[in-house]
Amino acid sequence: MTDMRPPTGPTPAQLPSDSRHARQIARRQLITEAVMAEGSMRIEDLTDRFGISLMTAHRDLDELVARGLLRKARGIVSAAPTSLIEASDLYRFSRQSTEKKAIAAAAMQFVEPGQAIFFDDSTTVLQMAPHLPAKVPLTAITNSLILMNELNGIRDLTLLGLGGQFHNWCNAFMGRMTTSEIKRLRADTLFLSMSAITDDIVFHQSPDMVETKRAMFDSASKRILLADHTKFERRALHAFADLTEFDVVIVDQATNPAHITRMRAKGINVIIATEAVSRVADVAEVE
Repeated sequence: MTDMRPPTGPTPAQLPSDSRHARQIARRQLITEAVMAEGSMRIEDLTDRFGISLMTAHRDLDELVARGLLRKARGIVSAAPTSLIEASDLYRFSRQSTEKKAIAAAAMQFVEPGQAIFFDDSTTVLQMAPHLPAKVPLTAITNSLILMNELNGIRDLTLLGLGGQFHNWCNAFMGRMTTSEIKRLRADTLFLSMSAITDDIVFHQSPDMVETKRAMFDSASKRILLADHTKFERRALHAFADLTEFDVVIVDQATNPAHITRMRAKGINVIIATEAVSRVADVAEVE
């Protein structure tokens, strides 16, 4: 039988960190990846693999279960179905990190000083945060608590946090109160990402998320979709928008060329992230 376990690698205690909380986050990420790689595991096996007590294992798993990422029953922990249940921010942040950074860097060519911009709660959009200080003054509008914390304190950046009902699994605000606030605003640009792209239609598992992001979509002059190649391999339940409704779709270099050819044939403005980053770098070098 093929061993589906990820490489052993360092234990969380061996990972560089600045605090106990950082080690805890790193350990929970490793636990998540281990369980998702195998589908299910005995909790006792997790204690052996990660060198933690049974009590610590249950504490970590309870948090991951609360985030909707794992399930726990009778000494067994298993991965929650992700086809119709959105993975938590903890897991989403760890997936396709390199591709997301490239896409975020490419997206920055559409950010100009003085703009008011909607940023959704996606982990791909979150990767734009380190680039924003170079583009101030800006007004950033977001429902993401993580992004609010990242942007807080940036000089010459006006941060508008959208309130409403807080959802722990995505660390974001959604619902009627959130959409009501969004509808009172008008922004130059929206940057967002979604869970799945099927038949050139964008989908998401959460109807509340669709409603919140659609309100941003309708209140922005330009709409830019950030989509790594895995989005084309997934399915989700609730339709959001056709790709032709976006002004720009930014993908990574690993995206199937057939998808890119098809989208461009429909008149969709598709940008491949690494190409865009190279062009920006070339311009900067000339200047």
